[in-house]
Amino acid sequence: MKIAIQGIEGSFHDEAVQKLFPQQEVDLVMCDSFDAVTQSVKNDKAEFGVIAIENTIAGSILPNYNLVEGGGFEIFDEVFLNIQMYLMSLESESIIDIFEVHSHPVALLQCKDYLRKFPPQFKIIEGKDTASEAKRIKENNLEGVAAIAGKQVAERYGLKILDSNIQDIKENQTRFVLIGKKGATLSNKEPNKATIKFVLGSEVGTLSAALQIMAAHDINLTKIQSLPVLGTPWKYAFFVDVTFQDIQNFQQAMEQLENVVKELKIVGTYAQNRENVPSKLSKVLENGK
Repeated sequence: MKIAIQGIEGSFHDEAVQKLFPQQEVDLVMCDSFDAVTQSVKNDKAEFGVIAIENTIAGSILPNYNLVEGGGFEIFDEVFLNIQMYLMSLESESIIDIFEVHSHPVALLQCKDYLRKFPPQFKIIEGKDTASEAKRIKENNLEGVAAIAGKQVAERYGLKILDSNIQDIKENQTRFVLIGKKGATLSNKEPNKATIKFVLGSEVGTLSAALQIMAAHDINLTKIQSLPVLGTPWKYAFFVDVTFQDIQNFQQAMEQLENVVKELKIVGTYAQNRENVPSKLSKVLENGK
């Protein structure tokens, strides 16, 4: 099974794939960007993609919502990682030798308070992803340069850990979602969570009416996120995560919601997965393929 990720082996995305499929043989399709991940799935270079969607420090990764929904992909599963950040460099270096730190922009954001302690001439440089920046230091023997990444990256690429748990908030989690084209199904989990997108009309009270429909069907909102509708200035779409006990209640609520909102799309129905239960995906034939 081929799964596209943003980053390389040893990255947090690689770790998320391992959590989802610990017993299955997976070939990673390593991409430089989240857009490249979705393009790999779209162009059948990978069967699925795993992308980060939100972090407890940095918040929602807003462009990824549009990549998932705009590409017509479906969310099949989710996984949560406790993210601990480490500062690492060549074995010959000490922390006083470092004048540059490289990492993914989201990782740098999670460590901004720590990085403020360094002198003004200290350079902070955004890179492609955490693991790639660490690997580049090792391969190019970059002195005076450190990377911020997970502990598993230092172990994989033989780097020295200069400082540990440097993220601003120690309880730091990232949520990743498994995406793909419609046509796969989970064989071992009953759906009790969904991600939906809706766009409201201009009528007064439509958001309130939408929320009341979900409340009336015992559907709990766990997250609501507004994003601009591309190409329509000052108009917003709402991405909502909901949980429910009865799939039929959810389906009835969606039928009623279609009559209230201007546009409705179910991005995915899947099982809430705080415990990181492994996925078991069964492929479904579409048009004989």
